[in-house]
Formats: sequence, structure tokens, C-alpha cells
Amino acid sequence: MPVEELKALERRCYEALNKKNLATLSEFFASDFVEHTSLGSEIRGFEEYKKYINALVKAFPDFHFTLHDFITEGDRVAIRWTLTGTHKGEFRGIPPTNKKVTMWGIDIDRVTDDKFVEGRFDTLGMMEQLGVIPASKTTGSHA
Repeated sequence: MPVEELKALERRCYEALNKKNLATLSEFFASDFVEHTSLGSEIRGFEEYKKYINALVKAFPDFHFTLHDFITEGDRVAIRWTLTGTHKGEFRGIPPTNKKVTMWGIDIDRVTDDKFVEGRFDTLGMMEQLGVIPASKTTGSHA
């Protein structure tokens, strides 16, 4: 897939996420999609990923991604983004804190047949800001 098409695919996907247009996500993700998280867990399959995104929407109803940088090589695209939102609902067993969070992250996605088949996502900064884990001296609060 050409570089500009990889970037456009990422942009369209994040636009759908920002609009909470979850019905269109199947256009972007393979059924056997795997998401690797910074907490050492994996989200396996598009249906499980969709549940994760639904939980994110419920927990942070005002979340918004801002896209910054793209780096592409072969079938992979890395994207640096910032996520902002207010913790209004339970997230991963964490009751609502009403805290506003700003976290940055880098997704590294692998694309096959115009769909994401594998990704990596960082949630450490968000967990620090919600007070679930202490902020480390090396990572700070990611704010």
C-alpha cells in the first residue's frame, strides 16, 4: 500500500473514532486484528477491540485524538497522537474520577489488504493520570 494511502487510512480511522462513529470501524480492522498494550495484555480479534473502544467511549465520552506525525515503512505506519478526555465512566475497573487526562501515544500498525491487522497502544500515561499507578520519574504524567 503506498505511503499516502497508509496515512489516509489512519486519518479516516481516527476521524471515525473522534466522531464516535463506531459502526464504520469494521472498514478499518481485520477480523483477526491484534492490539498489543503497554500493560502487557493483548486485545485479540476485531469484536474484542470493538468492546474496548465502546468502553473507552463510555469512560471518556468527550475523548478526542489529535494526530501529529506519521512514519511509514513497508506495511507499517507509526503515528504519534495526543488523546484528551474526561474520565466520566468506569474504565478497566477504575471508577469515574472526573479527571481530565491528556496522554500522548504512538501507535505502530501493520496493514494487510487495506486493513489494520496488528497494532501497539500505550495506556501507561493514562493510568498514571487517573492515579491508578504512581507516575514514574522517567515517564512523568505525560501531560
